[in-house]
Amino acid sequence: MKRVLLVAAVARNRVIGRGPDIPWQVPGEQAEFKKLTLGHALVMGRATFESIGRPLPGRTTIVLTRDRDWTPGHPEVLVARSMLDALAKAATLPDGEVIVAGGAQVYAEAISLASELVISEVPLEPEGDAFFPVIDPALWAESDREHFEGYDRVWYERV
Repeated sequence: MKRVLLVAAVARNRVIGRGPDIPWQVPGEQAEFKKLTLGHALVMGRATFESIGRPLPGRTTIVLTRDRDWTPGHPEVLVARSMLDALAKAATLPDGEVIVAGGAQVYAEAISLASELVISEVPLEPEGDAFFPVIDPALWAESDREHFEGYDRVWYERV
């Protein structure tokens, strides 16, 4: 099975979103996300995909949805009905690792299957309605930290 990484930008209060939006702008964070995810399978929920509006170039997009009638509108996007279905689809791809990229329900389901977390810690406490799961220190240990202007990128490995 391929390595599964959860990648997220998370505020101090665990907020990751408000409606379809990210409630902050941190210069450079999205460019770092692109560098980290290029060449990999990208698993995301339907609402996250729709907020982006298109598949991200250089990555295979797998969209999770329970809506049997939903279609992505892009022939290259794969549709999965469960996290296990998404991981099975990713296993057949030549892409490298599997990157889980949100939203909240997808992170909550995938965290027990992940081998690593890559968290951009944003030093803000915005209002929001989507939250990243609690990172349990009994299960996850910080293995690396990179400082960027406006955020830290923190790598966690499963204990």
